[in-house]
Amino acid sequence: MSVIDLVPYDEALASYDPVMGLEVHVELGTATKMFCGCSTELGAEPNSQVCPTCLGLPGSLPVVNAIGVESAIKIGLALNCEIAEWCRFARKNYFYPDMPKNFQTSQYDEPIAFNGYLDVTLEDGEVFRVQIERAHMEEDTGKSSHIGGATGRIHGASHSLLDYNRAGIPLIEIVTKPIEGAGSRAPEVAKAYVAELREVIKALGVSEARMDKGQMRCDVNLSLRPHGREQFGTRSETKNVNSLRSVERAARFEIRRHAAVLNDGGSIVQETRHFHEEDGSTTAGRIKDNAEDYRYFPEPDLVPVAPSREWVDELRAALPEMPRVRRDRLQAEWGISDQEMQSALNAGAIEPILDTIAAGAPADQARKWWMGEIARRANESGSELGAQPITPAQVARVCALVAEGALNDKLARQVIEGVLDGEGDPDQVVAKRGLAVVSDDSALRTAVDEAIAANPGIADKIRDGKLAAAGALVGAVMKATRGQADAARVKELILERLS
Repeated sequence: MSVIDLVPYDEALASYDPVMGLEVHVELGTATKMFCGCSTELGAEPNSQVCPTCLGLPGSLPVVNAIGVESAIKIGLALNCEIAEWCRFARKNYFYPDMPKNFQTSQYDEPIAFNGYLDVTLEDGEVFRVQIERAHMEEDTGKSSHIGGATGRIHGASHSLLDYNRAGIPLIEIVTKPIEGAGSRAPEVAKAYVAELREVIKALGVSEARMDKGQMRCDVNLSLRPHGREQFGTRSETKNVNSLRSVERAARFEIRRHAAVLNDGGSIVQETRHFHEEDGSTTAGRIKDNAEDYRYFPEPDLVPVAPSREWVDELRAALPEMPRVRRDRLQAEWGISDQEMQSALNAGAIEPILDTIAAGAPADQARKWWMGEIARRANESGSELGAQPITPAQVARVCALVAEGALNDKLARQVIEGVLDGEGDPDQVVAKRGLAVVSDDSALRTAVDEAIAANPGIADKIRDGKLAAAGALVGAVMKATRGQADAARVKELILERLS
């Protein structure tokens, strides 16, 4: 189905309720793989970090990575899950060229963590609770590269290359319960959930959760049902979506596509779909299997995992401050409103602001520049705030120059502009552009005398006691000095001259 066949979004929501299920795979940051001692370091030569176990060779036996289990428990606790007293691994059987064992070691009906929730904040401040079905341990597959085709996919390729370095890397799969009741905000809820989950994972320190590097991937399951009906519709599963924006776009596209199929009297096919970043569309992949098609059975080569309650309690007590709690604390410390905090969160400014404060800047000044000039440039370029070519240390230096009186706000904006344009560090930009504040009294007195001489009527008002009129003369001096005068000192000199 082409994009032009899609039903308008509002029209789709007028007839149907969207139901979502989000499956997020998190690649753990362990030093070794889940069931063997092979390195997980990125960038190695293809097939150089493999052994008989992760290649599935006969006679090899897996051993569970203890740090992987610990990380799974931490994630479960952070997501308000119950932690199983006893669980085990299973074999998930299906054929893929990048599955060297011809099965994936995963967990099925006995996950390590289950029955949790995560509260997420939408852009207008509304809080939506997403229920968590389970978080379970498994291993990643290898990587296939399809060569010779136009799309990089297997269709049309002349041959494929397989790299098994990634096979066996520890994964935690976090599965939501059906997300209902979001209505038109379903895509926004999906994006907010993945964003909050990413922050939780990063706070725990169990993964960098870099979506652009495949360390965190989201499968977006979506179905529609007519208003008033309780039974879920047939779902599609858009696989391996790797950015927050793409999660939202994939959900929105599938809502429109499902509505178009249903309105035409067609049936939704239960299938996996590929997301296309360039236009936000999805295309069919393969028919989606049900759980029974994978022929799960308990993994005979691994003993069950039975974390003691004492260990679980120790891990719970050692959990770091969670992102939502941290944001509430920072809001109170910074003395800002809910709306201001939400704006900083939506802009991705929290970490840059904190890093700028750590580099010595006052909190209000750090917020001012990240949420002002730098955010404006990010919006103009359509890029992330944290991706701008300026560091928190450089922003802190600009704040210091303002505090020292070497810059005023107008000049500071020009300095930040210069840093963003690649002209060097703040001090280099100041020197190259000649932006330092003019604070020498002799130069300022000359500029003040010229402004008074050019504006005798305003000068007379000030002599008559109308001190507010001094603002016009300050403006004239600032214009004459290209905004480089110390405005406060200029006003003092004007009042001295005319008192």
